[in-house]
Amino acid sequence: MKILVCISHVPDTTSKINFSDDKKSFVTQGIQYIINPSDEIALARALELTEKDGGTVTVINVGDNTTEPTIRKALAIGATDAVRVNAVPRDAFFVATQIADYAKKNSFDLILTGRESIDYNGSLVSSMVAELLSLPSVNSVKALTIEGNIATLDREIEGGKEVVSCALPCVVSATEGMAEPRIPNMRGIMSARTKPLSVAEPVAAESMQQIVSYDKPLPRTQVKLIDPANVAALVDALHNEAKVI
Repeated sequence: MKILVCISHVPDTTSKINFSDDKKSFVTQGIQYIINPSDEIALARALELTEKDGGTVTVINVGDNTTEPTIRKALAIGATDAVRVNAVPRDAFFVATQIADYAKKNSFDLILTGRESIDYNGSLVSSMVAELLSLPSVNSVKALTIEGNIATLDREIEGGKEVVSCALPCVVSATEGMAEPRIPNMRGIMSARTKPLSVAEPVAAESMQQIVSYDKPLPRTQVKLIDPANVAALVDALHNEAKVI
């Protein structure tokens, strides 16, 4: 089985986030980067599948050369090889176009992504890749099993669980529960240095969106407690003090 895992290069959740004075760009200085957490889950499940049934796991990232340490970590965790599309990601459609182009040229049985990236939280790339490749797509999957040419997938829905199946190839986005993320060991770190990491040039893609500005959330304020019996005070506070963001 050939599996393609899409990984994002995202700021560590412990990093202090700042923007430029004009709020037009993200300040990367001093930021620690990691593999997007739900992408790590997808990678772990891909490795479990190939360890059980045989096959290869290729990781793909769209980014400039600053993302290569993150890609090397994915190789250290266990991926067979990697490809970096040499472009700064502009938007979800641009990223999906690059992934779809590579997948179309290399024919994979399964494409795995994370549910969303922790920087933009768009949850768009997986479905866009599937649409561009005319493949079935299942999002926010908590469990994935494969028997022959059929994938069975569990999803949490409001009030219960949904179990669906589809034929391979397909595109699946992973969420918590699909697998436990792996920590690279010393052997993996050493072998990652010699594993193939190829660089592909991007294909043309239309820009579908543009970031107008960045801003931080408003700081938290103190909670105002109102006596349950004082309905008039509650109504007054909702009318005059509450803010809808």
